Amino acid sequence: MRVRIRRFTPREWPAYRALRLRSLRDAPEAFGSSYAAEEAWAHELWMARLTAADVSGCDCPLVAEAEPENGSAMLGLLWAKCDAVDPGIVNLFQMWVAPEARGRGVASALLEEAVTWARSIGAHRVQLGVVVSNQAALQLYLRHGFGKLGEPAPIRPGSALLEQTMQLQLA
Repeated sequence: MRVRIRRFTPREWPAYRALRLRSLRDAPEAFGSSYAAEEAWAHELWMARLTAADVSGCDCPLVAEAEPENGSAMLGLLWAKCDAVDPGIVNLFQMWVAPEARGRGVASALLEEAVTWARSIGAHRVQLGVVVSNQAALQLYLRHGFGKLGEPAPIRPGSALLEQTMQLQLA
């Protein structure tokens, strides 16, 4: 399967919303947010997020698409964002790949594009949180040079699920 990674554009907010909600339904334990919370957001909020990302210089919302010969299905997403305290750190959020595309390099392609963007803006570190029980994701990040940072902590207050912070130092 050939996949193209590109940035979401502001006019694609309905597709971004649909893909994000699909990710929350598919893997509710993997995210700090919930389907119920984000499904209730006003359409204007979804549009505003992508519009702000388009001009901020600090956000890189990515989508993975099947190449045209395979249809134009959106197969995954990842949001890279400069840290609010230290703009030299890029945080990765919302990493998700559709079940039908898993094991085909889509996650690696998204991750590589996010790291390339982080380098292009002069970041010195990329970091993320991953649920400890998600061994496939942990292995993906380790293969891409990420290391564990600190001890796992609850993914959200009151949760039994533990999240491991991981980081990649950039040259």
